[in-house]
Amino acid sequence: MDELIALSNATLDRLRVERPNYDRGALTPGIVHIGVGNFHRAHQAWYLHRLMQDGKAHDWAIIGAGVRPYDTAMREKLMAQDCLTTLIELDPRKTSAEVVGSMIDYLPIEDGNGALIRQMADPSIRIVSMTVTESGYYIDPVTKGFDASHEDMLHDAAHVDTPRTAFGAIIAALRARRAAGHLPFTCQSCDNLQGNGDILRQTVVSLARMSDPALAGWIDENGAFPNSMVDCIAPATGPKELALARDFGIKDNAVVTHEAFRQWVIEDAFCAGRPDWEQTGATFTDDVHAYETMKIRILNAGHQVIANVGETLGIETIAGCMADPNIRAFFGAVQRSEIAPTVAPVPGKTPAEYVDLIEQRFANPQIVDTTRRVAFDGSARHTGFVLPILRDQLAAGRSIEGLALVEALWARMCAGTREDGSEIAANDPIWDALKDAALAAKTRPVAWLEQTNLYGDLLENPTFSRAFIRWLEMIWSQGCQAALVEYTKSARA
Repeated sequence: MDELIALSNATLDRLRVERPNYDRGALTPGIVHIGVGNFHRAHQAWYLHRLMQDGKAHDWAIIGAGVRPYDTAMREKLMAQDCLTTLIELDPRKTSAEVVGSMIDYLPIEDGNGALIRQMADPSIRIVSMTVTESGYYIDPVTKGFDASHEDMLHDAAHVDTPRTAFGAIIAALRARRAAGHLPFTCQSCDNLQGNGDILRQTVVSLARMSDPALAGWIDENGAFPNSMVDCIAPATGPKELALARDFGIKDNAVVTHEAFRQWVIEDAFCAGRPDWEQTGATFTDDVHAYETMKIRILNAGHQVIANVGETLGIETIAGCMADPNIRAFFGAVQRSEIAPTVAPVPGKTPAEYVDLIEQRFANPQIVDTTRRVAFDGSARHTGFVLPILRDQLAAGRSIEGLALVEALWARMCAGTREDGSEIAANDPIWDALKDAALAAKTRPVAWLEQTNLYGDLLENPTFSRAFIRWLEMIWSQGCQAALVEYTKSARA
């Protein structure tokens, strides 16, 4: 094998893959992105990079940021290679690579977030975007309102100059901009939340109101929080992904693999300008809701349909789950009979066509997307993705048998052991509470539904509660596969 080339500005000309054709030294910042994970670098950073390749948006470069101690490891990796990332596209027909250069710096992670606040206060920054996971917005899981009682929010309201969260830092920067006579930046969520811009506005404005109502009003009136729908599967990086970079002759400690599919649908509501992302494939529309409903319900809820049972059965990847005939049949039956009926078509795509697309994407064996990663944070993902569908089905008088089985499979997974007896390690911010409820539900299934912080009043709905109890009892007595077969057979009848 030829000698590996360590990724850096100095070695770009030696690479044999597509790489930045623009002068990275001449780029100037316009965006701060908080939460620099694989998805951001395969998605938003790529769209901007493609614009830069066309000679545009050179004043919109990204500065990375983080607010948690674990972000330091990513910063060190990226700074060591001049914030460059190798993206490897895993198409079943071919594998290709390109180096993306739209990020030019990564701020140090500090207690009090001083460097982040100062950077966002700079008027050159016109967008602050983020990927902080679905559970990171301080939302009450039942009311969907702002959780003002959370210790992080109480801390940031009391320590406005040294906040611990991204939202507290955003407010501190906006306070500085207002005092200096500058306009606010656009706050842009890139997380899988329906109405993610509205939720981001709720969190920022509500937190600001706890300490400075006048500032909260200024942000609400003058700021912008566009809704968006984002989509691209970008698995976690491990030894296999690092080896793929080496196959291209590149030493990249932060390589990202991704599927051959991207979608970004954005509400055109920016208060300080934006890059022309539509020129590289993004869709701007006034009806983001229809796109995000289709994606969140069919893809994101679909992930929960298969990940929990896959984890319980010891299947390591999502593609592996789809290779199991009973799981795939279950996925298709739930999607077509209980999820798709709650989704409206969008231009160019019906719900049935989107289900077919997602089946193909999930089954791609080149994408090593771990079942554990997809099953992570079920307390946010079930309440955010699955239960709204279940409630809509109940309200319409349609079947919820498959969705009740999805919830029973989640309860079985949270008991903490697989069917082969091996341990399932903690995989949720409230894992201990989930595990206690799941173990109690082994002999008294209703104990799982008594988690009103998750299920609200659904316990009181006899259609759902009876179905859930029946499925969980079958899972514990006959196993997951028997329950999948029983549901699929009844759905076809």
